[in-house]
Amino acid sequence: MISETEMIDRIVAAIDAVDDVHPAVPMGLQNTRWLPWNAGRAAVDLTDAVVEIRVVAASLPLHPLLDELDAAVRPLLAGTPWAAARLRVHVVDLHTETFSDPDHDPGP
Repeated sequence: MISETEMIDRIVAAIDAVDDVHPAVPMGLQNTRWLPWNAGRAAVDLTDAVVEIRVVAASLPLHPLLDELDAAVRPLLAGTPWAAARLRVHVVDLHTETFSDPDHDPGP
């Protein structure tokens, strides 16, 4: 049987494989390569009823990104204790580049 930690690592890898989306890591952990674990794990919570994922998106519209993320994560849950859990994805932030306008200079 797969452990919760291994499942979270697989989900984080699936998130990383989707273009324009990455795990939402709490402030202070973004650049902590010295940690003995993947900081992206903080973006995933597993319970029997719900698998919650927090992500940052880098493109719009969100619906195609979320569909692609669902398609990447849902098969990982098959045959595990989380197979019947609801998959809940929270887009907690958008990269500012998502809204950048090359014809507009915001100034200093």
